[in-house]
Amino acid sequence: MSLETDVLALAVEIAREAGELAHRRRSEGVAIAATKSAVADIVTEADREVEALIRDRLAAARPGDGFLGEESGAAGGTTDVTWVVDPIDGTVNYAYGLPTYAVSVAAVAGDPDPGTWTALAGAVFAPGLGELFTAARGEGARLGGRRLAVASEVGAAGALVATGFGYDPATHAGDLERLARVMPLARDIRRIGAASVDLCYVAAGRLDAYFERGINPWDHAAGGLIVQEAGGLIGGLSGGPPSREMTIAAPPALFEAIERALTA
Repeated sequence: MSLETDVLALAVEIAREAGELAHRRRSEGVAIAATKSAVADIVTEADREVEALIRDRLAAARPGDGFLGEESGAAGGTTDVTWVVDPIDGTVNYAYGLPTYAVSVAAVAGDPDPGTWTALAGAVFAPGLGELFTAARGEGARLGGRRLAVASEVGAAGALVATGFGYDPATHAGDLERLARVMPLARDIRRIGAASVDLCYVAAGRLDAYFERGINPWDHAAGGLIVQEAGGLIGGLSGGPPSREMTIAAPPALFEAIERALTA
């Protein structure tokens, strides 16, 4: 068994268990634990509990690996593998009872830096939707047992494009201005509210493209590999990696068109 296959199996197992815990806690009611970057940027008690479960399971299965999680931060390891985790991506959706939230678990080789890491495997489990998206490097991307592929072409009506907006009101004008630049390429816009789900939808051809400012490594580590293994591109501006400045995911030709629009 290859390293990619081994860590994918573990990612799937843990993402499922963590997602079931998150789903159970949602049915019991959500308690807001804190806010982060802005009043609207919330953390629930379930976020922390789910990340603790993931971290404990990974430590038991692969004690030498590093870890980078949204809620508990980074810890170095003695191997070349780091796990990059978002325990509940789409926390506001989760708090409001919307089903579009997900557990995102990825294994990467090298430092936990999107500019230098090699993504090995990723699992995105959306328990409210009952869907599990997976990928291993060189093995393709799947939804359950079905092989995924990004959209093959964009029709004359334009692309179905997803985006998001930051929690800080001071950033909204800039986000809207960037959206206006992309609109000539779009037939319509979707705002799903969970980056990992957006990325998986691009991989599945449910969306033609996705772009957003303010995305963190744990938001795209698993979903980005799923896009790549489905034949798409994920990156930032001017040939750079995905970053808080900008993350774009799309089939190659549309990726280039969106990047040009955002840098014009």
